[in-house]
Amino acid sequence: MNPAKVVREKLKKFTDLPNIGPAAAGDFEVLGFTSPLQLTGADPLELYRTLIRVTGTHQDPCVLDVFISVTDFLAGNPPKPWWHFTDQRKQRYGDLRFLDSHRPS
Repeated sequence: MNPAKVVREKLKKFTDLPNIGPAAAGDFEVLGFTSPLQLTGADPLELYRTLIRVTGTHQDPCVLDVFISVTDFLAGNPPKPWWHFTDQRKQRYGDLRFLDSHRPS
């Protein structure tokens, strides 16, 4: 959902979260989540790593930006566009190509 349209008090489905459309909502379901609030306190890098492992496919680093945006929002911060977190991701996690080496064969 567009961050400007998010209503914190109305988080019933994943697409109610900032920056989450149907594809990202599906990623959360693949990861075993059934409701948005279950993501509260989640580690965005662990979500990203697990998605790579479970799907067996490379994930664009912007997926991690989206996960950071969601966990930041659920920690009580205002909703922001996912690209607001790109610099933070690069500073915090550096080069993510190493994660692809952990994909299942």
